[in-house]
Amino acid sequence: MTKPGPKEVIAITSTAGVPVDSETASRIANSIGPAFDGFAAVAGTLPFDLEPASYLLVQNAEVSK
Repeated sequence: MTKPGPKEVIAITSTAGVPVDSETASRIANSIGPAFDGFAAVAGTLPFDLEPASYLLVQNAEVSK
């Protein structure tokens, strides 16, 4: 899996039913980028995947508490 940019984040979050604007998509892409870089060496060998839409859901859940 390659590191998503803002365009990919918008597509993924829209598909997940959590649409975001371009500024938020850029922030998410920049925030999760290091995780993708860190896992690049073992990409495809782990039993999970990083998914940007979850990031916004968790962030919003923490804010509403």
